[in-house]
Amino acid sequence: MNTDRPEDPQRQRVREQLEAILLRSEKATSWHDEAARLRGLVNHEGYVPVQTRLAVEDLDFLTGARDELLMFSELGLRLLDLHQPRDAGGITSDAAHPILRCRSCMWRWPCPTFRAMSESFGSTPETSLPATVPPGPA
Repeated sequence: MNTDRPEDPQRQRVREQLEAILLRSEKATSWHDEAARLRGLVNHEGYVPVQTRLAVEDLDFLTGARDELLMFSELGLRLLDLHQPRDAGGITSDAAHPILRCRSCMWRWPCPTFRAMSESFGSTPETSLPATVPPGPA
């Protein structure tokens, strides 16, 4: 008997879309350093007259960047709405710091999903945890 289940088609499609966004983003040139310099070139109409050389990868990225960033932001907000803390309802000796669980997956707070999201944005959720609460399921 084969215990390996086939990949869910919807999950696979979302993974492929996210991987495509990641690949296009990695191939494109960062405009971080140029943006500060270009800000000083804004004309009286509010635009920067730009003449530059763009690689094919840059154009591929810029073509869908706004729409993809909007979709990705919506995904992040929906995940954040799903994975939020709630009181676990147990008896605790520290009423000021009750044991919390994720409303969606029921892991101890912060759950792995929130932890991954938080780490992706450069913050660490461990700083908000009391020292006595280990991460993971109970």
